[in-house]
Amino acid sequence: MVGGGNGGNIGNSHRRGAAMDNMAVLSAGCFTRNSERNLADGQYWGVDPSRIYRDYREMADKESQRKDGIDFVSIVTPNATHYEITKCFLEHGIHVVCEKPFTLDVKQAEELKALADEKGLNVCVTFTYAHYPVLRECRELIASGALGKIIEVVAEYPQDWMILGLNSEEDNFTKWIGDPKKSGNSNVTAAMGVHLYYLMKSMTGLQLEKVLADFSYYPENAPLETSARIMMGFSDNIHGFCWASNTAIGHDCTVTLKIYGEKGSIEWSHEDMSHLKVAKLGGPVQLYAANRAYLSEPARHASRIPAGHPEGFYEAFANIYHEFCRHLLDKKNGAMQSPAQYFYPKAQDGVDAVRFVQACVKSQANGNTWVRLDADFS
Repeated sequence: MVGGGNGGNIGNSHRRGAAMDNMAVLSAGCFTRNSERNLADGQYWGVDPSRIYRDYREMADKESQRKDGIDFVSIVTPNATHYEITKCFLEHGIHVVCEKPFTLDVKQAEELKALADEKGLNVCVTFTYAHYPVLRECRELIASGALGKIIEVVAEYPQDWMILGLNSEEDNFTKWIGDPKKSGNSNVTAAMGVHLYYLMKSMTGLQLEKVLADFSYYPENAPLETSARIMMGFSDNIHGFCWASNTAIGHDCTVTLKIYGEKGSIEWSHEDMSHLKVAKLGGPVQLYAANRAYLSEPARHASRIPAGHPEGFYEAFANIYHEFCRHLLDKKNGAMQSPAQYFYPKAQDGVDAVRFVQACVKSQANGNTWVRLDADFS
């Protein structure tokens, strides 16, 4: 792992998710630039002190030369560093799990995907919310045609952590997430809007063709947006809309997804993550529960505990890591199936998400006009 020290929340999510199914062991790391804390964190997590490194370059170089070197690295550092760290490990022949966003611009993302393809390496970008167990059932229902042709997709992600942080005197996450030098040219779209985009894409299989974005800022002179309303044009003239805000007072993490088809609809809320609301045309609204016998096999396999017991954020991370590790183990053992058989966000998903962010930024800059995702963002 690179990053994740100093008590960082997302680092803990990766570390616990990766270890949950006993498919991966934290063996090496550079957890923080604070040398004393770096050593203390690594030893606390059971890492051999000789494999706790001063920086990621030393780590990539030395681990790639060991016979028992790491198979993959988890990168959980601020946004602006993802490109250079990912590139370094790929160049050393090491598979990568990278916290989103993949990179800050499209050219960098496409370069990393090409490098991974050239070297035969796997890349995962952790878009978490699509990997709750019951959402596997959502994906299976749509793929089976249970909703018929999709008509409309709507998603929301309001939180209030940014406005809380901006009104606090304590040192907090808002100090760097709102800084263009560290976050690039987007705040809420890159941090939260991409989750909604991947959620829509991974559940429906729809290809997003164009966006029209409207940003707002708090405070008004903020350099990066704190709220985004995004109209979405998918293939086959299918419409979508998403709203993301980190200044929505009273919301902790209220991710919602609504998918409407000709034959029915599906609704999911992160605040009730173990249930899926399913309605068929002319029929009653039904509530599907995680890990029930009536669910599909992929949905049941995504659960680890009996129905009625909530599975949360760490388990969603674990589902990503489970599929990623399963892919790597099959590759090591010469038993690899088609990449489509492993459900985790891959390098192309990371590239597509960067294109989504940059299209939204360009739409705002152009006066809230439609921008195609295949536009030139150089």
